[in-house]
Amino acid sequence: MSWNEYGLDRAAQNLVLNHRSVIKESHKMREAVAYGLERFWGEHLRYKDKKKEEDKTKSAYWKATWDALVEILENAGITLPNDDVQLENTQQIQTMAKKLWGEIKLNDGTTLTLENRRVALAVLTQLCDCLVWWTQRYKGKKE
Repeated sequence: MSWNEYGLDRAAQNLVLNHRSVIKESHKMREAVAYGLERFWGEHLRYKDKKKEEDKTKSAYWKATWDALVEILENAGITLPNDDVQLENTQQIQTMAKKLWGEIKLNDGTTLTLENRRVALAVLTQLCDCLVWWTQRYKGKKE
């Protein structure tokens, strides 16, 4: 098996370009990786229902980054949960967290193994490193 970069750099550049108004969030994303997949995933919910438009834009950036990770891992043969969750629905949030912890089955009938969680976290770390790199290239520039 040969090495495959899975388009991390290209995905990161597209994410940064598509969310330029809040690209400084990239640094927060990189810091959040240390707390695990479930905390990274849940961060979009924190911003989602806030009143300020900037917070909603931040939520969209976090969610788009998670969606990109799901797609990248899918191309690598790893299924990562990506349920549509509403902030006010505690059961949905708990179910998603349990899927990320490997405690219950994913929609495809498999569970997220410890090895796959470790791979997902490593890929997320690299994706966020790429986000930070592109953020540093594009910050302060106006469209």
